[in-house]
Amino acid sequence: MKKRLLWILSAALALTPIVPTAALASNETVTTSSSSQAQATSPAEKAALLTEQYGTTSVQYALIDNGKIIVNGQKGLNDSEGKIPLTQETMYGIGSTSKMFTTVAVMKLVDEGKINLDTPLVEYLTDFKMADERYKQITPRMLLNHSSGLQGSSLGSAFLFNDNDTYAHDNLLEQLSTQTLKADPGAFSVYCNDGFTLAEILVERVSGMEFTAFLHKHIIGPLDLEHTKTSQDPLDSSEFPGLYYPTSQNQLPNETVNVIGTGGIYSTAVDLAQFAQIFMRQGEDILSDKSVLAMEQKEYSKGIWPEDADNIIDYGLGWDSVRVFPFNDYQIKGLSKGGDTILYHASLVVLPEQNMAAAVLSSGGSSSTNELLAHELLLQALKEKGTIKDMKPEKSFGTPVKADMPDDLTKYSGYYGATGQQLKVAIKDGDLTLSVPIIPGYPEQKFVYTSDGSFVNQEGTSKVNVVNENEHTYLWFREYASVPGLGQLAVSQYAAEKLESQALSKETEDIWAKREGKTYYVLNEKYSSLVYMINPILNISRNKELMDYLGDKKITGPDTAVSQHQVPGTGSRDSAEYRFYTQEGIEYFESAGSLYVSEDKVTPLYNGKQSKVTVQPDGYAKWYSIPKAIAGKKMIVSLPEQGSYAVYDGNGTCVNYTVISGSNEVILPENGTIVFAGNAGASFNISLE
Repeated sequence: MKKRLLWILSAALALTPIVPTAALASNETVTTSSSSQAQATSPAEKAALLTEQYGTTSVQYALIDNGKIIVNGQKGLNDSEGKIPLTQETMYGIGSTSKMFTTVAVMKLVDEGKINLDTPLVEYLTDFKMADERYKQITPRMLLNHSSGLQGSSLGSAFLFNDNDTYAHDNLLEQLSTQTLKADPGAFSVYCNDGFTLAEILVERVSGMEFTAFLHKHIIGPLDLEHTKTSQDPLDSSEFPGLYYPTSQNQLPNETVNVIGTGGIYSTAVDLAQFAQIFMRQGEDILSDKSVLAMEQKEYSKGIWPEDADNIIDYGLGWDSVRVFPFNDYQIKGLSKGGDTILYHASLVVLPEQNMAAAVLSSGGSSSTNELLAHELLLQALKEKGTIKDMKPEKSFGTPVKADMPDDLTKYSGYYGATGQQLKVAIKDGDLTLSVPIIPGYPEQKFVYTSDGSFVNQEGTSKVNVVNENEHTYLWFREYASVPGLGQLAVSQYAAEKLESQALSKETEDIWAKREGKTYYVLNEKYSSLVYMINPILNISRNKELMDYLGDKKITGPDTAVSQHQVPGTGSRDSAEYRFYTQEGIEYFESAGSLYVSEDKVTPLYNGKQSKVTVQPDGYAKWYSIPKAIAGKKMIVSLPEQGSYAVYDGNGTCVNYTVISGSNEVILPENGTIVFAGNAGASFNISLE
């Protein structure tokens, strides 16, 4: 089941995959109204599934019904000793659920007549420019429904440990000025983070206020959300849950996401449930009914999109879905928004016509499993109230009955691409086989042709069609993924687009052949970045069957690779171009503002007892390999005030990152690497013992 769930979350939707994390200890507080006492343990039992079986470190949840919190609680690990309890006031990062605050902020200005959703954005942001004349067609509506055509995510130095540096926000317009669009504005909706950072800037320019101040004045304050803050507010580490990561033995510092409109808000499940009253038109009069209803409309249907089916993504304004499964099966309108950062995950599900909402926040896990818990809380409450009589059974497409397949379907065999993915499809003798060759050992998935023109797997849980739309050939992927104890995820998305291949010119192939197998190292992430904990490198490795592509990016010249697919939903999110260049004989490449350098620049660390590393005026990190002569020795580093270092073993796993460990000593691993990062001029004095 875990491999199937990973496929749903990662391959089909490009969401954060579930990372198993052991729960070392747990504590729990549950409060319910008197009318719900009989079900007091049910939410806790469901939450325990997340922490005990589905990779969640800690979880917090709340259910609001007609303005009253009737269920809330928390479960899981906080501090590693289990001495500090989680409470309903523990604040979690809500990731992209922050986009709902941004959407409300924009709609507030729409209500005041200061923004028109369909006026070109350049009339509000006169310094917004791109290397593509089509940018002048982008409107505020397109930012909120993900149809702007922007490449995706310019998030360099946006995810930092205990550091609210606003670099990513402050430099977005400059980053976009060198980018082109991946599609005509309005052509289709595909998840786009930069659109919401632009919306944040739009609110600031039109209102004349910093975004955090605007939120406090117009949303957080009026709703009395006492435990809702942004990364720009004063923060106390004791207000947040313990954060952990599989490769680190230490509890982590707090994660700050410094693009607030995209994902930089902290809140509690109770506060988030109270925030949801805006969408039920209850409580404080934050938005007009017209604006609330405008947010619920089927914005996704305005461009390329598969026909309606059970799904977890059908965009409105801000909302991930305006027709949430399984509530559509009960003829109940549901709205949802999820959020995933590296360490935090969130889900908000609202039933506006029932005046109900559920919020589930977590460290570790996934917004998708959080959403399933929110569904369970709401369905149980609806049943208790008599709104629904019985829970509907889980759904499937039924055991497939093989039918005669038209011969012309075999022409759709080949490679299909989506962001970061290559899927190989083989269609023959009434079967469709799907594999992922770039992931060794990934199991093939087999489907058989059926009389309705679909290919269905033997379990009846997955269905695939090949669809031609607007001169693009897509895999239309539908699945019901059962998560024991938590219900089902339903997916209906164009998952990938057929990649057209052609031979590279000799000049281009010769240059890319020299890059093959090389590793490139990030240079311009801030010294407090989470990237140094996770994966600060990129390996150049092409599929031998598809040499004119680097992953999903088509090689367009000796020094460029570009994602050319146009997959709505999430398939073509984050499609920034790779641009290579050479300076002083060393090759670099840039993508969405992130700069990498070839391994040719990585030299062995000096093997004498004493040495010194100084960050140059360009502020770029400095990388070194660990020579065999010093592997196994203890390295002690005198750190500058604004700097850090990280050490990686031969497999690329981080074994010490000083921002996390606080330790300036490490035993150097064989075949490892070291990165020193800091402000320009920062010096590191190194001793080897």
